[in-house]
Amino acid sequence: MDSLETRLHALVLSSLEGDKPAYRQLLVELTHYLRIYFGRRLAPTHAAHVEDLIQETLLAVHTRRLTYDVARPFTAWVHAIAHYKLVDHLRRHSIRPTVPLDDEMTGGAPAGELAAHDLERVLGTLPERTSTLIRKVKVEGSSVAEAASAHGISEGAAKIAIHRGLKALMARFAGDRR
Repeated sequence: MDSLETRLHALVLSSLEGDKPAYRQLLVELTHYLRIYFGRRLAPTHAAHVEDLIQETLLAVHTRRLTYDVARPFTAWVHAIAHYKLVDHLRRHSIRPTVPLDDEMTGGAPAGELAAHDLERVLGTLPERTSTLIRKVKVEGSSVAEAASAHGISEGAAKIAIHRGLKALMARFAGDRR
């Protein structure tokens, strides 16, 4: 056994027998040991969490110290606890790279471009005047009066054309649900 294992093993044995100063010293040495352990395993972006992991591990050592098998190396037991605390931390805090589904399915084309393309294809199935009226009023936000004026028709005729065009699109693409 190396000197660290020997020293920690002696401290844990004494602390299990009720030696409070030995237990305090064990916690001090474990704190130093765990700071190095977690510091080497966490990315610099998670370095702020090292102290939290140390505290979680020390608490687990404290609450489970009576389960330690004194015939086995103490550092291996502490490593197992520290490893599980680290894994839990990474699961809670890790940022996994994600790819938005739109980009994945469209080969990187922005969703807005695809929607505009789809809209043009759908409106292309309608008569020119009707598709232009729907585009002006429903997509661009113009008033019915402005769209009607641009086409030289009455507001009523524009409303009817828009209504019939949308009804035709609904029947074609969503099924006629009357």
